[in-house]
Amino acid sequence: MSKDSERYLQYLNSERKAARLYDALAELTDGDRREALLELAEIERRHAAHWIDLLERAGVEIPPDDETLDPDDKEVLQRAQQYSLDSVLTDLEEAEREAESVYDSEPDAPRNMSVDERQHAKVLRKLASQASAADLAATVATQKMEANRPFDAQAILANSENWHHVDKSGTARAAVFGISDGLVSNTALVMGFAGGGIGSSTVLFAGIAGLLAGAFSMAAGEYVSVAGQRDLFEKEIAIEAEELRTAPQEEERELELIYRAKGLDADLAKQVAKRIMSDPEVALDTMVREELGLDPDELGSPIKVAASSFASFAVGAIVPVIPYLFLSGSAALTLGIVLAVIALLVVGGTVGRISGSGTVKSALRQLAFGGGAAIVTYVIGHFIGIGLG
Repeated sequence: MSKDSERYLQYLNSERKAARLYDALAELTDGDRREALLELAEIERRHAAHWIDLLERAGVEIPPDDETLDPDDKEVLQRAQQYSLDSVLTDLEEAEREAESVYDSEPDAPRNMSVDERQHAKVLRKLASQASAADLAATVATQKMEANRPFDAQAILANSENWHHVDKSGTARAAVFGISDGLVSNTALVMGFAGGGIGSSTVLFAGIAGLLAGAFSMAAGEYVSVAGQRDLFEKEIAIEAEELRTAPQEEERELELIYRAKGLDADLAKQVAKRIMSDPEVALDTMVREELGLDPDELGSPIKVAASSFASFAVGAIVPVIPYLFLSGSAALTLGIVLAVIALLVVGGTVGRISGSGTVKSALRQLAFGGGAAIVTYVIGHFIGIGLG
């Protein structure tokens, strides 16, 4: 038997195995979830038929399908029977994600097979999410799909639930962490030098040096991080655009399955998918949101995030330094401690209010950790100062 035929047999066994498991899991549920699992099983059988065709052309005897689950799949089915279908969907999604590129470098696999394998993980993820689609279905059925106005479920939810605050660009996140980091780190630095009995001018110099070093470090780190993330997102969007251009039917079927997994009935899901795919710009925007989970308008700006990080770190770091610009000795240290405590409470309270975790709780937590770091460095600096004479 040739190496090609051996490879075809491996693919055949894998596709048959997956189809049997999806069929078995479909028996545990009903409605659109059942239909989605049966559709996945049917796709696997179509893949298996392709490998059977190639094996027959090569004169290889096709092994019979014994229709039994292997031990690992039996364990998955038993777990689903004992607990619930949801208890295994995440594991299945992860397994599909690991195997989704299996046909990418296979010259004898049609291109749509790679597309199918990728959609399996996405459909399983939607099934696992158990997203309620009643409002979505009503909105989809009534919303006009105007030209250059893509359907955006996230925007609809944001308008109806305007108490949510989501910063997708990362700018606000960078600002909050920048202020907190600058305040805590530079307060600890100034306290460490002050505890060592160092002169006020040296403490001032150390504080300014810490401010500049930390601000530039934060800005550079955030720029590299967000730029790399944005490059990755843009690459994924470009790949999706190419898939829409070269395989629109497969993408339409994928979108249909996604909406069915969300809870839309088959006819409505097909109608929505076809309407969306009729406009290339709408289709790309929708697939990017639904398939990749990205907002193409909010990929993050490296420059904005870097500038925000620099400025916010500097704002936080300047607080313990201010007293040393006008005072010296214990007076500067005392005022610096007072300002740092107030700033820690304000920053912590602001974070708590924005996140909804509680203003007082967050403020006290910020004070505890920030103040603790400052006290430790002060004590260490004190003993080092004594040791150095």
